[in-house]
Formats: sequence, structure tokens, C-alpha cells
Amino acid sequence: MSLHASVVRSAPLWRRIAALVYDVFPLVGLWMLTTFVYLFAAGRHYDPAHPEWGARLGLQVALLAITAAYFVISWARAGQTIGMRAWKLKLLRDDGSKIGVLPALARFSLALLSLAIVGIGFWWALFDAQNRTLHDRICKTVMVRLS
Repeated sequence: MSLHASVVRSAPLWRRIAALVYDVFPLVGLWMLTTFVYLFAAGRHYDPAHPEWGARLGLQVALLAITAAYFVISWARAGQTIGMRAWKLKLLRDDGSKIGVLPALARFSLALLSLAIVGIGFWWALFDAQNRTLHDRICKTVMVRLS
């Protein structure tokens, strides 16, 4: 990593999780808005007790897409989500440059897969010398704590 050590340091896992908890708040708002738009566009009542298979799947896809957009756009534009700003974290490429849209999308997808497998890729950071998750290693990114 070519970043200057006095300016930034690798972010510990607990700080990343804290930022992720903060990110749930804007996501809940986006999910509510997405659900409203989806139901309005569908023009029918959605019964959560007895959902139609197609309507349920469509809503889930829409919620996943808005979640992906939140993270990918935040990482690609500023290197930070709202939660990461609160906890003074920034996502960068290994060389210190901004992450692009495709690497951000790959990182989101791998992180999602990691969460589905009991968070295995996140736990990797506990044993990594640079506190990097498995998806950071694969995508050649680093989460740093700004001083």
C-alpha cells in the first residue's frame, strides 16, 4: 500500500460494522421509497401474509438493486457512504486512487456473498495484518481510517 502511514491507517472491523449500522438508516428510507414506488407502479395491493410469487420476487430485486446502487455510487463518487463519513472511513484502491464503478460493484457483490456465508469474508479482517476483508483482498481495495 503506497498511502502515507501518518495520514491514514487500516480500519478495524468493529469500525466498519459501526459504519454499516449507520448506513442502515438511509437505506431504510430508500427501501420505504422503493417499496412505495414499486407498489404504485404495480397498481395493486401487496399482502405480506399472502404475497404473489412474482410480486414478492420483483420487490426483492428492486430492494437489492437500490441497496447496491447506494453502496456502489457512494464508493465510486466519494469513496464513502454516509456511515463511513460518520466514522471517518474511506474506501480506496490499493494504490490510493478512487475506486471505479465496476470494482465497487464487484466488491458489493462479494461482500453480499460473504454475508450470506455467515460473514466469512468479514471475519477474515480479524486475522489479516492490514485489517482487510476477503472482498477487499480480491478487489484490491483498502478501507482506511482518516486522521
